[in-house]
Amino acid sequence: QVQVVESGGGLVQPGGSLRLSCTVSGSIFSMYAMGWYRQAPGKQRELVATITRGGSTIYADSVKGRFTISRDNAKNTVYLQMNSLKPEDTAVYYCNADRVTLNYWGKGTLVTVSS
Repeated sequence: QVQVVESGGGLVQPGGSLRLSCTVSGSIFSMYAMGWYRQAPGKQRELVATITRGGSTIYADSVKGRFTISRDNAKNTVYLQMNSLKPEDTAVYYCNADRVTLNYWGKGTLVTVSS
């Protein structure tokens, strides 16, 4: 059974940084494209960043230059380094593992950016 578990969320002041982690178990991590999504209160879930099996990345315009997605296949983990955080980054952040016909979501981790 594949499990996707996020960690690293919390409360941070505007301008601060956080690093989210997502670990996948029960399958071969390197076979999955990985992504981070977020959902703010009252809004739809949106793409934050993705990283392919080969390491190519895509970012939402709203986070370009501030967030960095990376993966460590040896640790079955994908990271989201978030810098220069803004109040509008407040959301539940979800990790996604995608392998074309197989797709798995974590339960999310809350990030709150507030003074």
